[in-house]
Amino acid sequence: MSNELISPWIRAEGDLPKIITPAVAPTPKPRAQSNLIVIALLAGLLGGVLGGVGGAVLNVGNQSNTNSTINLPTFTTEPQEFAADSVAGLAQAVLPAVVSLEVSGTEQGTGSGFIIDSNGYILTNNHVIDAAINGGEVKVYFQDGSSVLGDIVGRNQSFDLAVIKVEKTNLPTLGLGDSKAVVVGERVIAIGSPLGLSGTVTSGIVSALDRPVTAGDAQDTSFINAIQTDAAINPGNSGGPLVNSKGLVIGVNSAIATLGISSQAGSIGLGFAIPINEARRIAEEIIQTGTSSTPILGVLVDLSYTGPGALLTEITKNGAASTAGIKAGEIILSVNGRIVNSSTELVVAIRANAPGDTVTLRVKGSDGKIRSVKAILDKQVE
Repeated sequence: MSNELISPWIRAEGDLPKIITPAVAPTPKPRAQSNLIVIALLAGLLGGVLGGVGGAVLNVGNQSNTNSTINLPTFTTEPQEFAADSVAGLAQAVLPAVVSLEVSGTEQGTGSGFIIDSNGYILTNNHVIDAAINGGEVKVYFQDGSSVLGDIVGRNQSFDLAVIKVEKTNLPTLGLGDSKAVVVGERVIAIGSPLGLSGTVTSGIVSALDRPVTAGDAQDTSFINAIQTDAAINPGNSGGPLVNSKGLVIGVNSAIATLGISSQAGSIGLGFAIPINEARRIAEEIIQTGTSSTPILGVLVDLSYTGPGALLTEITKNGAASTAGIKAGEIILSVNGRIVNSSTELVVAIRANAPGDTVTLRVKGSDGKIRSVKAILDKQVE
């Protein structure tokens, strides 16, 4: 049994793999990685050069007893222009506002973030900066190669979000879109620092919406009402933006699904992002007050109950559910018309709202009768 805020070891429901791994990466070994990349690039260049020479020799051989001229292609240094809504155009527009994070403290790792205010406020995941909470450091790397230490302004563990600030002004920022307007199938790009490789751009589509996902461990579990994408997301992408075709952020890349085959997760086409509407509210509260709030219904749920619905085992006195007349032993079947098949889905559906919002619940009583109930959500400050 567990409450709606801390539910250990619940994983994504439905047809998803059962292991969800936050997409944060350990600090890479730059020298080894760099050598590997250089070797690969050199191999590619050598292949191209040798192929070109082979073709030229063959052509000359075919022109026996004649004087022939080989016309090499001409190169230009003029910048190439891309359509604003192409992947290349979007990348050029978005990249300047995306940062790489190097975290040291109880552990070391790398992650991503993006600038949401020109005065130095950066949004990222809580699990990216968590190791630096007690005396650690967060180093922020910008696309121009400069770096500076960042201060943690505040964080929300339940939503897996955090805001850091750097002492810089006039920074490029990203516009925030409306995650409620997102539709399945629309094109998106993800930008971040997978495996420490900063400025990496991947593209794909929105694969699903309102996907109930949990990430973290038994002590620190986050519930995400996720946007699912097939854009490649790997460890180190955490905290980076998921951007639509207008260059607006619709989500914060946060987790990936794995099959549990290896200890280090890699992209299998199942990436998950926190909807930007939820992230925007949390970020604004943190910037204004240093804290943020999580909506709660005021119930305890039975994690062993297999559904359909979420079985309530205890009701918080004077909480939102209690005030609405909901009792222990009853089952919540839906939230605002969204069907609830499990305890996880109840938590995620509640957190898709804000404290103070009124939600409509379908509740099955102990007598088997189903009724509609309205409840005003309470808040828990983090």
